Amino acid sequence: MDRAKNNRSEQGMTLLAVMALLAVGAIVLLAAAPSIYMEVQREKELESIRRGEEIAEAIRQYVIHYNGTRLPESIDDLLEGLPQGTKKRMILRESAATDPLSEDGQWRLIKADADTIPAFAKRVQDFNNGSLPGNPTPLLDRFSIIIVNSINTENEDDLTAPDDFDLTTEDAPFIGVASQSRSRSVLTYYGIENHSKWVFTPLFRGSQGFSPRGRGPQVPPQPPRRPSGPGE
Repeated sequence: MDRAKNNRSEQGMTLLAVMALLAVGAIVLLAAAPSIYMEVQREKELESIRRGEEIAEAIRQYVIHYNGTRLPESIDDLLEGLPQGTKKRMILRESAATDPLSEDGQWRLIKADADTIPAFAKRVQDFNNGSLPGNPTPLLDRFSIIIVNSINTENEDDLTAPDDFDLTTEDAPFIGVASQSRSRSVLTYYGIENHSKWVFTPLFRGSQGFSPRGRGPQVPPQPPRRPSGPGE
């Protein structure tokens, strides 16, 4: 009987030890969860910036190809590439057509009007200590004039507040894209800490302007790609 009692006692102590280990493990996981989430979110934001910049470069090549007379009207226009003899020159990877931050993966299409882009241009200007970078491609100037003239230098929107935006994802001439996500970001892009306010556009892309920074480590700058087609 004493032996049985001792066995039960040992089993109880073992169970308590296992439960204690599980409790410690749970505490460690809970403590690590925020940093793991931040790192995962940071990687998603980095990927979103990379893809957004690819789309901005594709828009630039599209505008140059059509001599500044037209803008793409859907992401498919960019995915289809540009005529080059009997073939087509691809200007956008298929993966870049998906926004990692939006629930449905679709990018918002930003029109070349006096609405969303002036606020972003003002942020770029502030980021560059009051200097708004000029367009590296003169053919883009016709689209930027209305933007520059619409910049409000007196009132500033909250960098972290979500926008009330027009959710257009297709069939509209556009000069840039932005995420549908209204969340505050882990990283900052031109000093902006909200996904919906990150506008990826070929406009206002001076050498000092494109340098997104994070509240953690700095995001490495990615200069625009060199033109890949003749005459561009």
